Amino acid sequence: MNISQPCAFYPGMHVQPQTPITTPDGHAMHWYDSGEKYLQAELDAIAKAKTSILFEYYLFRASAVGERFRDAMTDAARRGVQVTLLLDDVGCWGLPRNYFSEITHLGGKVIWFNPVRWRFWSFRDHRKLLVVDTTQAFIGGCNIAPEYAGDGIHKGWRDGGIAISGPVVQHLIASFESQVEIAGNKIWRVRKKTPSGWMGAGADVSLLLTRPGLHRGDFQRALHRDLLHARNVAITVAYFLPVGRVKRMLLHAAKRTGTFRMLLSGKSDVPLLQIAARALYSGFLRRGAQIHEYQPQVLHAKVFIVDDIVYIGSSNLDPRSLAINFEIMLRIRSASLAQQARRTFARDLGHSIRVKPLSWKKPSNWWQRFKQKVARFIFTRLDLGVAQLFVQKRETTVRRSHSQPGH
Repeated sequence: MNISQPCAFYPGMHVQPQTPITTPDGHAMHWYDSGEKYLQAELDAIAKAKTSILFEYYLFRASAVGERFRDAMTDAARRGVQVTLLLDDVGCWGLPRNYFSEITHLGGKVIWFNPVRWRFWSFRDHRKLLVVDTTQAFIGGCNIAPEYAGDGIHKGWRDGGIAISGPVVQHLIASFESQVEIAGNKIWRVRKKTPSGWMGAGADVSLLLTRPGLHRGDFQRALHRDLLHARNVAITVAYFLPVGRVKRMLLHAAKRTGTFRMLLSGKSDVPLLQIAARALYSGFLRRGAQIHEYQPQVLHAKVFIVDDIVYIGSSNLDPRSLAINFEIMLRIRSASLAQQARRTFARDLGHSIRVKPLSWKKPSNWWQRFKQKVARFIFTRLDLGVAQLFVQKRETTVRRSHSQPGH
């Protein structure tokens, strides 16, 4: 197992400038292969902001890392930059409501997405998005908390992201504004109010949005289309529990594709979900998939490489990401970006253990089988079923009220 030298996420540290990866349709990108590099690049961009900052995050924890982001955005507000924060109410549970008081006093806005109600608490804004000056955006898997500010090997979870400029940024701004519109617990309206979840920003870059519902999402449709003729697939994902059409899509791709590799969590912050995920290993291994489990730290990245196409963003391959949460992904066709992403994937394999087919037969121990069934029920039936029941009940009530006289 190769161990690289650590680097630090400290005040005063700056990410070394890279030569951007460009696409013919007018986009420029920078790839960040660790949480500390990605978060530092975001801080550097905030420090240079001149007109506006749009900041949408699932989890923001009061911590040294959180204070660096809060202070950077406060300084920007003092410079006259319009700062707007959109934070998920559950993801930021425990964060004092006055944590950003100085920003609001300076004219900034802090919006809490879907304040907790007993019926709609389940639908969360899991997106991670930063847009600076309407020209540059950052998308990845990192939240704002200490565990994301490491190299993923010696300390901190394994994560990262991408910075992008070009036509897609305007779509990201529109998506942010749409989230702000429904933030005040109007989640049930999203099926009618949310625009299409697949927005092309040119020939090479598309924005893919996931919203609550049992429909087949645009992220799923795009990935399915690309997998149909794929030759080389490399998937890095934190939470892996595909069901239904998504599971069948991946199994068919594993059988049909020349090289189909998955990098999954060896250490997980959700052990019960990992138990359910491992119950799927044998089916994928029988169809020729290679499965590796990342060892040094918790794996939190979400990157899908299909030949020369890279998907990156906030979505996992589990029922919550695909049918309950609001998620955001970029689909980028770029041989150069795919090459860089594969180098990161190869590096991560050097810190992983490959799962051997014979070691993952159906467990004979009744307790193991029971735990797998319970875990699968919780994530694929209970969580998903309750969320959908609330949405359907609300929509039925609304349809009935509009059918009454006077509406």
